[in-house]
Amino acid sequence: MYAAHGGDVAAIKELVEEYAADVNYRDIDNRTALHVAACQGYGEVVELLLQLKADVDPKDNWGSTPLADAIYYKNHEVVRLLEDHGAKLPMAPMHVKNARDVPEYEIDPQEIDFSNSVNINKGTFLRASWRGIEVAVKKLGDEVFTDEEKLRAFRDELALLQRIRHPNVVQFLGAVTQSTPMMIITEFLPKGDLCEYLLNIGGLKPRTTVRYALDIARFEGSLDHVGMSYLHEIKPHPIIHCDLEPSNILRDDSGHLKVADFGVSKLLKVTQGADENRSISNDDSSCRYMAPELFRNEAYDTKVDVFSFALILQEMIEGCPPFSSKDEKEAQRAYDHHKRPPFKAPGKSYAHGLRELIEECWNDDPAKRPTFRQIIRKLDHIYNHLGRKKRWIKVRPLKCFLRNESSLGSHGSSSYARR
Repeated sequence: MYAAHGGDVAAIKELVEEYAADVNYRDIDNRTALHVAACQGYGEVVELLLQLKADVDPKDNWGSTPLADAIYYKNHEVVRLLEDHGAKLPMAPMHVKNARDVPEYEIDPQEIDFSNSVNINKGTFLRASWRGIEVAVKKLGDEVFTDEEKLRAFRDELALLQRIRHPNVVQFLGAVTQSTPMMIITEFLPKGDLCEYLLNIGGLKPRTTVRYALDIARFEGSLDHVGMSYLHEIKPHPIIHCDLEPSNILRDDSGHLKVADFGVSKLLKVTQGADENRSISNDDSSCRYMAPELFRNEAYDTKVDVFSFALILQEMIEGCPPFSSKDEKEAQRAYDHHKRPPFKAPGKSYAHGLRELIEECWNDDPAKRPTFRQIIRKLDHIYNHLGRKKRWIKVRPLKCFLRNESSLGSHGSSSYARR
């Protein structure tokens, strides 16, 4: 193993031929010398091991083979050597043997056309075509064979997307799980995300801000005004998004917002110990929109989404990300020291009661943050107040009153003149 790690061809040959070393020896992780050489990209070592009759497709404790490792580390020469000796990628981790067990959502990858595909959403998704419609495709790369956490996150995201059907969530169309690469296919929204939109136009008008806020809040809290429970109120386990930020909120053709990307979302098991909910790392989500209890590694609940919502709401008015002059880690430290992004926009940019709502939502104590059901009620009140104010401004005096005013004015001025 040591010789393979160092790329020492002569040492390996001597160990096998003169000391009868086992070419298929496995370490504590069930990895062989061929695994090591494939990872390092040592083509000569790989070729020698194969000539010495090393197993071409041994699996380690994570189910990874030398070919999977070589593909992951982009060691193309090693990939070719292994394939020439009959190496094959293992079947997709979610592959089922019985055709009757194939999930209903399964999509044939041959139906997905990537010929004109482009990266969207920072390269996480690809735009493609499926059955004549544009779709967004999230691919799970070759790391699925070596990273159990990524596979678990993929399974969890699939499970959540199957449960969620809502006007303000990107529509799940299907997935590829029986072959590699595995994929999630959702509707494609050509107008892009809220982050890009705010970068282009800056802050939004109060009425648009509140309408957008209601789009997000209704998804997070309840479906309609009569209180049909949704997401945070799903029984028995509420869903926490955990990654609410403008880049994960998309705009549709009707001018409304849709929440996307449930890659780090969680099912909150309210009956379990709080420690089981401490599994979000700083790498999963942007620290700039992350509630303090998450990066403090404390117990958390649905209120982490309320904190993120407050920052998005303020950003829609201010036109810039929270703590835009700070990097991610500096923003994280600021939240940890009970600081919040400053209110710089003119007072009239904030509808009456909106600033107070933001401050409630980003309270350092999660228990003091409102629920989304409460947020919806407050936003509805603010939106209705804006509507009444707008109608009042548009009111014009009736023509008969204008004529009377005119005649009175002229009569008064002539009387004054006679005096």
